[in-house]
Amino acid sequence: MSVVAGAAILGAAATTSGAFAAAPAAPTPKPAPVSQAIQALPSAPVEKLIVTYKTQAAEAGSNAAAQSDTAEKAAKTGEKLSFERRLAAGSALVDLGDSATQQDVTKVMDAFRADPAVASVEPDIRAYAMAVTPNDTDYAKQWDLFEPTGGMNVPAAWDKTTGSGVTVAVIDTGYAAHSDLAANVVSGYDFISSSGDARDGNGRDADAKDEGDWNATDNECGLGSKASSSSWHGTHVAGTIGAVTSNAKGIAGIAYNAKIQPVRVLGKCGGSSADIADAITWASGGTVPGVPANPTPAKVVNLSLGGASSTCPSVYQTAINGAVARGTTVVVAAGNSNANTSGFTPANCSNVITVASTSREGNRSYYSNYGTVVDVSAPGGETRRATDTPGTVTTPENGILSTLNSGSTTQSTENYKPYQGTSMAAPHIAGLAALLKSAKSTLTPADIESAIKANARPLPGTCSGGCGAGIADATKTVNAVTTTTPPAGNVFSNATRVAIPDNTTVTSSITVTGRTGNAPATLKVGVDIKHTWRGDLVVDLVAPDGTVRNLKTSSSSDSADNVVTTYTVNASDEVANGTWKLRVRDVASGDTGYIDAWSLTF
Repeated sequence: MSVVAGAAILGAAATTSGAFAAAPAAPTPKPAPVSQAIQALPSAPVEKLIVTYKTQAAEAGSNAAAQSDTAEKAAKTGEKLSFERRLAAGSALVDLGDSATQQDVTKVMDAFRADPAVASVEPDIRAYAMAVTPNDTDYAKQWDLFEPTGGMNVPAAWDKTTGSGVTVAVIDTGYAAHSDLAANVVSGYDFISSSGDARDGNGRDADAKDEGDWNATDNECGLGSKASSSSWHGTHVAGTIGAVTSNAKGIAGIAYNAKIQPVRVLGKCGGSSADIADAITWASGGTVPGVPANPTPAKVVNLSLGGASSTCPSVYQTAINGAVARGTTVVVAAGNSNANTSGFTPANCSNVITVASTSREGNRSYYSNYGTVVDVSAPGGETRRATDTPGTVTTPENGILSTLNSGSTTQSTENYKPYQGTSMAAPHIAGLAALLKSAKSTLTPADIESAIKANARPLPGTCSGGCGAGIADATKTVNAVTTTTPPAGNVFSNATRVAIPDNTTVTSSITVTGRTGNAPATLKVGVDIKHTWRGDLVVDLVAPDGTVRNLKTSSSSDSADNVVTTYTVNASDEVANGTWKLRVRDVASGDTGYIDAWSLTF
């Protein structure tokens, strides 16, 4: 197969039979809402009351008066009451002691309610974290979600987001029907244009069913290719992202309320870059000649596939750029050749999140590609040790367990099996991207990538060659995008997008009014510039009187994306009021971007 003519899956199967028992096909129960799926909350005793006095009452503003009133109620009821403190809203917190019975609580509350100076009285009740353990029968085997060493810290993220409202396209081998996925699957498409490779008797069609990718004989798919069974690879990838959760069976998906859209591009002997590029375009809501429009465009695309190429083919890059421009995050597996990712595509394309694989011990998986092209790492597992015989499965418990099918060629009964591969790592990041997009719909693909990388943790094990920002941390990343810390002082901002073409200078203005005197010596300049090669950029702050302060210089070696940071400037000799400008110069060819937003905090 030529370098850009085809792509291969990037997950190595765990082929030993019986590693995990097959589950019989059965109707999928309707998942219970989170509030119904959780265990009963503890029955905690009431130890304190919150008493709100009427505004005109002395107790509303005087701690001494509230303390005196509490003593009066104690004498009246015979209970040991004490005024503890004033709450922020002005209410009084009254301690009942640790031996009060429910009858005692009722008696004290009645006494406060009978007082005409009291507006309301209520118990100080307990609250509990809602990130409960799913009841899926094999969840305990999903170390990749929750173990502190090699896992991705997913469960606590479910307190804030479960992927609702987001569709994730799995561009892969298609879909093998599975009751642990069915409720989350939306209609996809078969983009394999060769009927022979598709094995369905025709070319492209609206049926994304996985017809099997087995090879009957060695060398059938090119010199050196081996006979193999069907992998049901796309279904395994899909389960990691969106398996139905808390349905008392199987596994839990990372974004278990997201929708999965199977898009078939890999069949017999892999798939072609032309078909894959069209699939990326269609999945993200773009137009493909001869193919009906996608009724449910995906905001996340997972590509657990790739081939050898020292450059990103233009057919891939054009499709990816179009997807990202439509607001779709594209996640790609780094590859399984224990080599530099720069030699594999589409992992080496721009505008994607390239994912390396880590083991249960937090090391780079022995097979995973590496290098500066890698953006982040995620659990991909190891179903055998590096020194074990290739093709064997000696450590199935250390693989990534997900949905599968038992058929050796065509589909048979559904089951679950552990696989290893960067194919398994990538859907962890696709699932996280869905959680983020669901939690904050305004996030762009660049925002999502930046957030994932900024909140990753260093590998607890070893990584030779480069594993990106580290192992992604789902909870930390979700918390980062959903928690807003208001800046101190007055903030003036401009969120009007300004394009930055090649070799040009652009400005964005903010007019400051209502200030007296000069700007501070610690003026904060918040900058959010999207650009595919930030080293091309020179960034200046221009004061109202025309004084220029340089914030960032250009650098031909800085190939990272985007300038998203806050600069501190001594502007104490400048009058605060007036029109300030952010000036951005692009000093090199080949990459463009835009000022997304910027701000001044006084």
